[in-house]
Amino acid sequence: MSRTVRGVPQLPLALRYPPDQRLETFVRAPGGAVAHLRALASGEATASMPREALYLAGPTGVGKTHLLLATCAAAEAAGRRAAYLPLVAAAGRVSEALLSLEGNDLVALDGLEVVAGNREDEIALFDAHNRARAAGVALLYAARDIPDAIGLGLPDLRSRLGQATRITLVPLDDEGRREVLQQRAHRRGLVLEDAALEWLLKRVGRELGGLTSMLDQLDRASLAAQRRVTVPFLKQTLGF
Repeated sequence: MSRTVRGVPQLPLALRYPPDQRLETFVRAPGGAVAHLRALASGEATASMPREALYLAGPTGVGKTHLLLATCAAAEAAGRRAAYLPLVAAAGRVSEALLSLEGNDLVALDGLEVVAGNREDEIALFDAHNRARAAGVALLYAARDIPDAIGLGLPDLRSRLGQATRITLVPLDDEGRREVLQQRAHRRGLVLEDAALEWLLKRVGRELGGLTSMLDQLDRASLAAQRRVTVPFLKQTLGF
């Protein structure tokens, strides 16, 4: 059932934050990372888990968006208000976008590198960060690298972001990718034979986002054809 916040209709939790993207489904998170994110989501603060700001750093495909969406979902499950914003959708008008998010208990901002070099956007982010801290709002950031390495021109903004608790994510190895696909298939009730999984990893590529999207495609095709996902089925479905 949908609900309304400040007169704006909100989608149900499961539609806003996909079930696959939960803290408990993240594979091989750095030590302490999930506990930090849970504390941020719940609003609980300890000496080792400050609740004000966390900063996720890592290249494309390491699961930053997964963790941002998962933390928002955990916050809402705890009865708190959360908002997720991919900054690429607000480039050039960050001030307006961030003002629209005020009133939330947790704000997750994805892709900080998008604002780098745009002075107005950087100032808007700096001001929003200060307002959020003063209001006790939890902040969760994600970027492809640390604050000093993404091209931000505003020293004060780099300083503020540098004070956030930082979690660095690294790409999964083949065993980690295999675990992600196996768990995702299991949650869907999809029978994915070991040989088919190995074939996918060797022939299709190792970029995790592409692999999970392809698994979703195979799930639909398997259901429509009422067939198990075998190597012959993969070759037929993917056109190899």
